[in-house]
Amino acid sequence: ADEVVVDWPDRWLAAQEVDRTTSICVLTHDPKFDVPALQVALSSKAGYVGAMGSRATHQDRVHRLLLAGVTAEQLSRLHSPIGLDLGATTPQEAAISILSEIMKNRNGATGQSLAALDGPIHASSVSPA
Repeated sequence: ADEVVVDWPDRWLAAQEVDRTTSICVLTHDPKFDVPALQVALSSKAGYVGAMGSRATHQDRVHRLLLAGVTAEQLSRLHSPIGLDLGATTPQEAAISILSEIMKNRNGATGQSLAALDGPIHASSVSPA
């Protein structure tokens, strides 16, 4: 760990500088941590906000967030269940799945197999003359 923090996640997050390059992933599965942290995250400028959990956990979380005053517009920013369908079965594979979704979102990509797409594989940073 680069830094170890002993604080409530929502309180710590509220004190951080967050911008569109920030990705926030909530992985606790515990409403007493998830809901307040997600309230702060969804009201921030974070480019990605995701939460781990089953579909049932997600539905319960959405209900709790709405009761806590999170708007439908804010909820539309929430990626949950977190990650892409890559068939992940280990924690390491789950991390790759989550990072893949973050990259897809950040880059405005499709998330489809490159073999299924036409055109250049890598986006060009050079404008055509």
